[in-house]
Amino acid sequence: MAINKVGSKGIVDCSVAAADFAPGTVTSVKLADDAVTNAKLSNSSITASGTSIALGASGTLNNAFIDWQSKVTSDGSTVTTMVAGRGYFVDNSSAAGIVKLPASASIGDIVVIKDYAGNFGTNNLTIQRNSHKIQGVENDGTIKTNRASLVLIYVDATKGWLYTDEHNVGDLQDIKFVAATGGTVATSGDFKIHTFTGDSNFVVSDAGNAAGSNTVDYLVIAGGGSGGTSNGGGGGAGGYRFSNGTASGSYSAGPSPLGASALSVPATTFPITVGAGGAGGSSPTYNPGNNSVFSTITSTGGGGGGGKSGAVGSGKDGGSGGGAVGGYGANPCGAAGGSGNTPPVSPPQGNNGGTGTPGSSSCDAGGGGGGASAVGTNGTPGGGQGGVGGAGLASSINGSATTRAGGGGGAVRRGDGQPTGRASGPGGAGGGGQGGTGPTPSVNGTSGSTNTGSGGGGGGPSSGSGGSGIVIIRYKFQ
Repeated sequence: MAINKVGSKGIVDCSVAAADFAPGTVTSVKLADDAVTNAKLSNSSITASGTSIALGASGTLNNAFIDWQSKVTSDGSTVTTMVAGRGYFVDNSSAAGIVKLPASASIGDIVVIKDYAGNFGTNNLTIQRNSHKIQGVENDGTIKTNRASLVLIYVDATKGWLYTDEHNVGDLQDIKFVAATGGTVATSGDFKIHTFTGDSNFVVSDAGNAAGSNTVDYLVIAGGGSGGTSNGGGGGAGGYRFSNGTASGSYSAGPSPLGASALSVPATTFPITVGAGGAGGSSPTYNPGNNSVFSTITSTGGGGGGGKSGAVGSGKDGGSGGGAVGGYGANPCGAAGGSGNTPPVSPPQGNNGGTGTPGSSSCDAGGGGGGASAVGTNGTPGGGQGGVGGAGLASSINGSATTRAGGGGGAVRRGDGQPTGRASGPGGAGGGGQGGTGPTPSVNGTSGSTNTGSGGGGGGPSSGSGGSGIVIIRYKFQ
């Protein structure tokens, strides 16, 4: 008799294979509804978007490849480390938010971010790169647009995470600016200006980046040299070194051939040295100014002016050279002025001083000290006038055009049987001291202006001191 029914326990599991049945002899209608169950399968459900759905059951899959997480509420300091394959609603209503990309990533990994409350413009969202690049750059991302939605997909080590889907997003790359303290700080538009009139520190807390700012412009002026005594030469201006202004906006920095490139500034403390001017006086003196220093920039103190018998008659070398003494006593007529830009730097930091008057019956007018933009002039032949100090340079780094680093004027001998009408040399533009006269009338040389790095005027009975230097730093801060 033919078998037309097999009970549920009549055959051992897996003892009948498909090959034991003639084609078409077993159909779904011949199987009891519960004869084949999910338990016979190795897996009984699938999971998508964080939801488990049993095989044979029905369900709805929304954004099947993104596992959306509960809202993240930002408190300004807590960092949410994201996981590939997940989406994040970020609520920045009360504070700026911080999320971090996964520490490890493979091609095709994806994360999604949505501005939950429309506050990213008010309280920015920072996306920390977590050692990977974002858009091919080693910078964190900052989202500054309200209602922003964005998708990041990891590509490779060269580009890192790329934004592949952006909605209402105006800012994707993190923009950082230099931030620092120190000196007297002023603001001019989008730029900070730090002025140092004495030794201090420039403390950089944030080095910025290329998307915002990561360099600073500078003006570094050393102390000016003193003038020489008794128809002495004018003091040379302190070395004048500056950048070309490209790092911090369009301002008049000075002649382009003399300007250098802006400086990069890591987050560190930079000691600032502001050089004092060389001391003048009544004794034979030709004191140089002192150096000013910022980072890799050292400006050399100005050379002292040549003085009377007992002192060296030639002007001294320095940032700008000092002027020579007019011939007097043991000093010959026509002594040489000091050399500027000593030691040499490029672009040059100063100019030469002028010579004393050449040989004649009255060769006792000192040469002018060199200035930042011009040489000091020679004493007039015949002793008619002390040399004029070389002119300084103007810069608008601090927001207004200011001329600094003028050379000191040369002195002239008057009275004591000398011809009348003799005049001392004026100081160079930018604060150079006026030369003196003597013995009749007895007029001392004046000092160079404070914090200009200008040279002191030659004496007279007493020579003028050099002016102290200055350091100014400028950068874009927003």
